[in-house]
Amino acid sequence: MGRLSSTLCLTFLVMAKVAFGVPPKKSINVPFGRNYFPTWAFDHIKYLNGGSEVHLVLDKYTGTGFQSKGSYLFGHFSMHIKMVAGDSAGTVTAFYLSSQNSEHDEIDFEFLGNRTGQPYILQTNVFTGGTGNREQRINLWFDPSKDYHSYSVLWNMYQIVFFVDDVPIRVFKNSKDIGVKFPFNQPMKIYSSLWNADDWATRGGLEKTNWEKAPFVASYRGFHVDGCEASVNAKFCETQGKRWWDQKEFQDLDANQYKRLKWVRKRYTIYNYCTDRVRFPVPPPECRRDRDI
Repeated sequence: MGRLSSTLCLTFLVMAKVAFGVPPKKSINVPFGRNYFPTWAFDHIKYLNGGSEVHLVLDKYTGTGFQSKGSYLFGHFSMHIKMVAGDSAGTVTAFYLSSQNSEHDEIDFEFLGNRTGQPYILQTNVFTGGTGNREQRINLWFDPSKDYHSYSVLWNMYQIVFFVDDVPIRVFKNSKDIGVKFPFNQPMKIYSSLWNADDWATRGGLEKTNWEKAPFVASYRGFHVDGCEASVNAKFCETQGKRWWDQKEFQDLDANQYKRLKWVRKRYTIYNYCTDRVRFPVPPPECRRDRDI
């Protein structure tokens, strides 16, 4: 009986590990200046608490933004952001990775503002070899302007995963074997910005920015970077296979993570390019592997 109980206990622990999955490592909060620097409209970036918190300010004259000091080929990148509150229609808060050439790769979070009382829209996109057109849009299950929430990207040779507070909201698998380009040999810098995009951001441009509500403020902290730093011309990561985000448990989502992803898609997805038969009469080949259809 004792041996059977021990066996059952061990079985339960193994099953629990499989069921509950392996989220990315906890982000390490560091000051803004450790990994980033401002890139435009320096007077529209405000530093608080010794640089551990940063506010981006948008007014009728300009927005502002910042970028990473280094370029990275794979890794885990996270930002804690509190979005513009109130009437944010026409504004876009962006957090993304991008390489530096005409056939660039890019991994995007874009937060599209809305009228007071209407939900923010989170748009994600993936560019490979200069081509995007892979938009997905969701409503969040919370008000992102009320408090800080974590938005992160896990990028390795096997997949790109978008997380909101450790909940996977999108996966883009390496599907090179079926003819789909995947970002693997162009180091990317990390960018963030707050800007006016009222020609398209809210209801396709029908809702314009209300400048009487300016200035608009997006707040940041965390500034976590855990990546393979590389020169912009590097073609491979020198530590390939040695970092935690390269290990077997991060080569795919597990059953529980796919369950949470399915929950997001069922309850909060409002647009997915994979199901848009007007733009794509035949679904793009990666959609089935990414479990979008």
